[in-house]
Amino acid sequence: MTRRKSGDPEIGRGRHALVIGYGRSGRAAASFIKQRGGIVRVVDRADTPELRGELERAGLSGRLGGYGPEDLNGTDLVVVSPGVPWDAPLLETATALSAEVLRAGGLQVLRGGNIGEPVLDRIEQLRADDWVVLELSSFQLESIERPRLQVGVVLNVTPDHLDRHKTFEHYVELKTRAVAFMEADDHAVLNVDDPACAAMQSKTRGQVIGFGLDRPVANGVTLEQGWIVIAGAGAHQRVLPAADVPLPGDHNLSNVMAAIGVGYSVGVEPETMGQAVRRFKAVEHRLEPIGTFAGARWYNDSKATNPDSTYKALAAFRDPIVLIAGGRNKGIDLEPLAQAIAARAVALVTIGETGEELAQRVRAAGLHEVQPASDLTDAVRKAAALAKPGTVVLLSPAFTSFDMFRDYEDRGRRFKATVVAELGR
Repeated sequence: MTRRKSGDPEIGRGRHALVIGYGRSGRAAASFIKQRGGIVRVVDRADTPELRGELERAGLSGRLGGYGPEDLNGTDLVVVSPGVPWDAPLLETATALSAEVLRAGGLQVLRGGNIGEPVLDRIEQLRADDWVVLELSSFQLESIERPRLQVGVVLNVTPDHLDRHKTFEHYVELKTRAVAFMEADDHAVLNVDDPACAAMQSKTRGQVIGFGLDRPVANGVTLEQGWIVIAGAGAHQRVLPAADVPLPGDHNLSNVMAAIGVGYSVGVEPETMGQAVRRFKAVEHRLEPIGTFAGARWYNDSKATNPDSTYKALAAFRDPIVLIAGGRNKGIDLEPLAQAIAARAVALVTIGETGEELAQRVRAAGLHEVQPASDLTDAVRKAAALAKPGTVVLLSPAFTSFDMFRDYEDRGRRFKATVVAELGR
């Protein structure tokens, strides 16, 4: 995150821009460039009547259903949407909570980035002293030549997007870019419980603020006798009891500590941060409560597009879990996920391209109540039949949505609508 810098008003004028990927970020980029006099052409691997209509209404030309090197002809500016691999023919609660902590401290804040809220279409609203809180994916960090963040937060580094980044080591390098270009007056907020994050302390010139549930923290945020505490300069300041955090699971407790680390770095008072945390509501598509039907609580965790996010979701509840999972694989080995599901869930309903293989793996791991579903409506009906009173029904797919949906937001919203339509009668 950073304070607003003055932009280049000529960024679009006279440029021939190619926007690759016409999701939210792509739409914002295309509009931004066109409004500044640029000529914009759009390409996208999807080809739907809705997408064609959006391009027509925006007055943009483009090619749908795929793209290739020939699309670069005559182009002098290329904008790649976050979900598009640069080598091919994409942490939400902590980001949102960080923004709320800064706002509670009296700062003007704009939140956006990979959380699903583009910034380009709001950049003219910013003033010189405003703060911008961005969730940056590894894809975005990869594409920025020298990312300079005044406060950079790295929550964890687990194997993800290996279909694009090829090795875990390269993925770590990309995540490290969030803190690698800092100056001495910047702050790196790092999870000391995560070995890859902890190692970044030696890769930054910024002031390190650590946070962790398990390891000691000399300067940063830690747990002491059931309280979230700021440790630094020989003094410990209590922020709030861990039991007051309104979101389930240790991973959300860690997210809260990260957000408090952000507030600490810019001087927000501990009591003010505690009040902001208590008021915070779940981010859409991240362990988002939908409602209770026939005694079972239903949750939308569609933002879980990798196994690590699903592991955290499974660990967030003590109740029996009926899990709905599956989607498009990004090169991840399914076996560890299958073992985790078999160990924690009482039933599994699978969807999407990975559904059949995931079902086989989970059965082999020892969970016998596994049912493949043909579509989302079928999945909701089968999960409802499996759910007993006191059960949690959890959509936490562990894979991307592109096999069945436009994006994870589309998947999550359709899931919520289907649950209400099927069960809320």
